[in-house]
Amino acid sequence: QVQLVESGGGLVQPGGSLRLSCAASGSIFSINVMGWYRQAPGKQRELVATITSGGSTHYADSVKGRFTISRDNVKKMVYLEMNNLKPEDTAVYYCNAKIKRTRWDQEYDYWGQGTQVTVSS
Repeated sequence: QVQLVESGGGLVQPGGSLRLSCAASGSIFSINVMGWYRQAPGKQRELVATITSGGSTHYADSVKGRFTISRDNVKKMVYLEMNNLKPEDTAVYYCNAKIKRTRWDQEYDYWGQGTQVTVSS
């Protein structure tokens, strides 16, 4: 079994900061790309940021310069540092990872349960 567990969401005022964490656990041979997605009420889930095992990053235009994604390959964790938060950042944030459970396995997408981020005064 593979699990992704997020933490760090909450309520913050506009201009504030939050740090999300996601821990992968279980039977894991390798983790390729890890990332964060978000889904606001009534909207489709959208990509926020991704990071490869080598550290290459990609950001949605809406968060560039404000959010930073990082990962710890040894601990099998990915983080999202969110600064200068805006009300439009309000959403449920989901952790995603592309994982091989064995050397011979294909890569599968795994998702966390989501953590709520609310930006409001």
